[in-house]
Amino acid sequence: MTIVHAPPPEWAPHQAVWIGFPSHQELWGDAFEAAQRETAAFADAVHAGGAGETVLLIAASEEAAATARALVDPGVRVEVEHFGDVWLRDTGVILDGEGRAHRFGFNGWGRKYEYPGDEDVGARLAQKRGMAITEHDWVLEGGAIDGDGSGVIVTTRQCLLNPNRNAESGEAETEARLKRDLGATRVLWLEEGLANDHTDGHVDNLARFVGPNRLALPEAAGEDDPNAAVYAEAARAAAAFGVEIVRIPSPGRVLDDSGEIIPASHMNFYIGNATVVVPTYGQDSDDRAVAAIGALFPDRKAVGLRADHILTGGGSFHCISQQIPA
Repeated sequence: MTIVHAPPPEWAPHQAVWIGFPSHQELWGDAFEAAQRETAAFADAVHAGGAGETVLLIAASEEAAATARALVDPGVRVEVEHFGDVWLRDTGVILDGEGRAHRFGFNGWGRKYEYPGDEDVGARLAQKRGMAITEHDWVLEGGAIDGDGSGVIVTTRQCLLNPNRNAESGEAETEARLKRDLGATRVLWLEEGLANDHTDGHVDNLARFVGPNRLALPEAAGEDDPNAAVYAEAARAAAAFGVEIVRIPSPGRVLDDSGEIIPASHMNFYIGNATVVVPTYGQDSDDRAVAAIGALFPDRKAVGLRADHILTGGGSFHCISQQIPA
């Protein structure tokens, strides 16, 4: 029987990072070019930090790759690998503590957004780097879980127990799978993710481990924060589970052009070798969130970058990236 070691925490050293580059204008509409510029700024920020982390900006076509190369620092490596959309956190493989690539089923976030190429882009990227791949027969997106490296994993029932993923699997069976396939030792179950999150409650918009048994959670911006109850329930569950909690400012009530609430979150930050990149949205919370997250990683530079246009596609910096541990 193969012993699976838990994936290293995101703050452990990386050899590289895959970042998806917006490549299909029909998926992005008017936000397309701005989303490309925001993605390029993210790639440049990670690259500028250096510390041995190679940035692999993945475009879905030669045309998109040419645009990417014109936008980023020459040190960012632009590669072409076909995909449907940019969310490599979800479609990519998950690497464990021994460097094995784990490929799970992917069904377009519950068959809501099914685009050709997304179902196997993770395997193709892993094969290109010569990684051994372990296949698993159940649906799991990388943004649905977060771990502290010791085997403690946090997730939401809204996503992992959603019948549109693994229809006949309950909490006990899902937890057993996480232990068997990803080396989990304990699972912290939160209830729901952010309002109007197309992913059905991905945890990387809500709760992130920032140290061993140390969990960051948003603090509601006020009574009109649409996720105030979600944050309060998550904090109650985390305290009962026994993790240390640190609070990060919430952007509060953020609306799109039609007046609909959108799942803006500073929690969708990326922890690079030398830089932590925090999404901002032009809210009063921006500077405070960057400072609060930066204080959690004093050995890294915290950078706040606008992610408004990437968010129109459904996520932010963490969602479009997948680190390759050293």
